[in-house]
Amino acid sequence: MTPAGLMRFINFWPPLFFAGIHVVSFDPDMRNVEVGLRLTWWNHNRAGTQFGGNIYSMTDPFYPLMLMAHLGPDYAVWDESAQIAFIKPGTTKLRAKFSLSERQVSDIRSNTTGDRKYLAKFLVQITDVNGVVVATVNKVIYIRPKQRNPAPMPQGAGTNLAMSAFRAETAEPLAHPTRAYLT
Repeated sequence: MTPAGLMRFINFWPPLFFAGIHVVSFDPDMRNVEVGLRLTWWNHNRAGTQFGGNIYSMTDPFYPLMLMAHLGPDYAVWDESAQIAFIKPGTTKLRAKFSLSERQVSDIRSNTTGDRKYLAKFLVQITDVNGVVVATVNKVIYIRPKQRNPAPMPQGAGTNLAMSAFRAETAEPLAHPTRAYLT
């Protein structure tokens, strides 16, 4: 899918569309994306301000999508974690800008040589129509080259995530079974 097609799809993807989130602008090379969040009767909270979950949602998919576009299909890219700080209520339309430099992509490639995982960190500022910061989101993105010949799954594991969380050689559960695919 082309970047333009992806951004059109994102604008009508139900989790973002019904939250009032839309792509305002993007570079065709996927280096810069700007996202907006409308304040409407269906997405505000009881106080009449932007719902916090929507503020976070406007930052959710964009860095992983941008990284996938630049790293290509040979890399696994996942959200590892995020932390949001609400600074002041969002009482107007909000904006978030995402930028990815060539240096950041080069650093990621160099830090993932030899099948090493890398946790890329990004800070996103969400601003109101006056440019005042209403929230910040610290995102950590997990990146690792995909294995060319992945190890076979333990016999009987199938696609059951709980079963695949067991180590084949010892049958001991991993510390965090739902994130077994990240190690």
